[in-house]
Amino acid sequence: MAKKRRTFTREFKAKVALEALKEQLTLSQIAKKYNLHPNQVSAWKSQAKEDLLEIFGTGNENEDQEELISALYEKIGRLEIELDWLKKKSALLRK
Repeated sequence: MAKKRRTFTREFKAKVALEALKEQLTLSQIAKKYNLHPNQVSAWKSQAKEDLLEIFGTGNENEDQEELISALYEKIGRLEIELDWLKKKSALLRK
């Protein structure tokens, strides 16, 4: 009969990954402590690092947002100029 796969809660994975990130014990020691394979501990550690980068971001969000706002204001200005020009042209055609 096939062995049933174990499933782990998010809390358990986070606990193991946090302990691995602390680097007070080796991956092998952590794996032995929690009855896991060292590759699994390493995978959870890597995933935790990636997720931390997503959570805290790169810090460039404000710069990106400022660039977007600047580009949008520039586009609004161009559209207002075009609208004014079209209004003047349509007024001349009505006369």
